[in-house]
Amino acid sequence: MSGKKNNNSIRNSFVLFLTAFIWGTSFVAQSAGMEYIGPFTFSVVRYIMGGLVLIPVIICIRNMNKKKGKESGDIKLSIKCGIICGIILCAASNFQQMAMLKASAGKAGFITALYIIMVPILGIFFKKKNSPIIWLSVLLALVGLYFLCIGRGNSFHFVLSDIQLLICSLIFSFHILYIDHANAKGVDGIVMSSTQFLVAAVISVFFVYPMDSVVYNMAPTFQLIRSALPALCYSGLMACGVAYTLQIIGQKDVNPTVASLIMSLESVVSAISGFVVLRQKLSVDEIIGCVIMFVAIILAELPIGKKEINPEALLQKE
Repeated sequence: MSGKKNNNSIRNSFVLFLTAFIWGTSFVAQSAGMEYIGPFTFSVVRYIMGGLVLIPVIICIRNMNKKKGKESGDIKLSIKCGIICGIILCAASNFQQMAMLKASAGKAGFITALYIIMVPILGIFFKKKNSPIIWLSVLLALVGLYFLCIGRGNSFHFVLSDIQLLICSLIFSFHILYIDHANAKGVDGIVMSSTQFLVAAVISVFFVYPMDSVVYNMAPTFQLIRSALPALCYSGLMACGVAYTLQIIGQKDVNPTVASLIMSLESVVSAISGFVVLRQKLSVDEIIGCVIMFVAIILAELPIGKKEINPEALLQKE
């Protein structure tokens, strides 16, 4: 049983890496789309895409499981958890979208990925224990992120966009922890994912006029949305429909702190994709940062001093 759980953990860690890879490569698309439309309009369209594309997948998988006599997960519970997840995701992603109108890529990557330290700290209050090796990995990852996104000799001043990113990082920490909590209940991950996107889209609609049209003077039109369509498709179908669903599936049997460490590799992927696709040169600091972060992830995955946490025992305490 323990061996099966370890195999699931390794497989799901790879799924989380795929999540980080897609998020990292979607940063360019996200920035490009915001040249035409405001942050809330961008969120509405991409979340509608992400939610709707999963509906036929849900129908097919649940029908296949029914024919094979397999359990698919309580759909009512999955929708309920998806609604809560959608509220959290909407708040986190829209703070990030607003900040990206002003924030540099370096600061955005560094501050957003601070969830790698927030998750284990918040996890203490939810009785999520971490071994000393995990804490060491978190600190190493922070150092790596600094080298990757900021670098030596660069100034670091807090402005409004930085505060927005800090709030985004904190809310994303709750998102990671809530998914861990929902997975322990046995939800259908794809149903929960589709629900969260549609909920996030509905909430974001109410902010399009007051924020995009009035505050940012970026009133949406059909023509502008069509101009941003390539970026919206990648962000909606891949970064949302695929990556966020992989996050929910991948977090099963994976310590939430380790999950946050793996997903923080999106900053590394973003830097490497910029080098490969956009021919952007990597500085010595960025290369050092990538190496340190990879070491941190490998260290977190080593079975040194780890104690298995029984999710059923945690639920009984609740």
